[in-house]
Amino acid sequence: MTAHRRTVGVVIAAGGRGDRAGAGDLKQFREIAGVPMLLRAIRPFAAHPRVDEIVVSLPPATVSDPPAWLKQLVGRRMKLVAGGDTRAASVARGVAVLSAECATVLVHDAARPFVSRETIDAVLEHACRGTCAIAAVPVTDTIKRTDRGGTCVVETIERAGLWRAQTPQGFPRNTLEIAYEAAGESSQAATDEAALVEAAGFTVELVTDSATNMKITTSEDFAIAEALAIQ
Repeated sequence: MTAHRRTVGVVIAAGGRGDRAGAGDLKQFREIAGVPMLLRAIRPFAAHPRVDEIVVSLPPATVSDPPAWLKQLVGRRMKLVAGGDTRAASVARGVAVLSAECATVLVHDAARPFVSRETIDAVLEHACRGTCAIAAVPVTDTIKRTDRGGTCVVETIERAGLWRAQTPQGFPRNTLEIAYEAAGESSQAATDEAALVEAAGFTVELVTDSATNMKITTSEDFAIAEALAIQ
């Protein structure tokens, strides 16, 4: 007998202002080689045959008046939701509007426009088996800890066993909801969902990702992204 396929929902966190990216349009709407960054982040999930629903969390002011290219994507399979004051709040609001049938949740950053199908598949496979997993890459640089002023090195951190967390991150929905409830107000300080799940006592597994699944934060990152997009 074939096992029933778990319904999959994706929350794309696009609720930030992106101030470090410099002046201009909201970072998530800025184009990379002629394509809005958010659209690049959405497309791999929209094209995935196992993804049933997508929720995009946006700055509240843009939800009622999104760009035309985004508005035309909204329908049964994709919704927009007003994000909160923090990333964690934005993701929580996205999870809350997924239909009750979505037993598996992937969370992805709008600022990561180059996620591969292979990475999505690997994270999804873990989450659909009932385990939590995140895309990540091993740290290869030497890591220094500085003093409070950020000007003097006080310690060199052993990099063995250190990984840089990326997205997508995948979870059984009930696990993610338990983690949010356990964290309460402190969840607002979390920089990713895996930290909340870890704090609640759940195991998070790693899926080796590519460094090309970079996070676009600064204007310099946009220049690198342009080069990647035209390869």
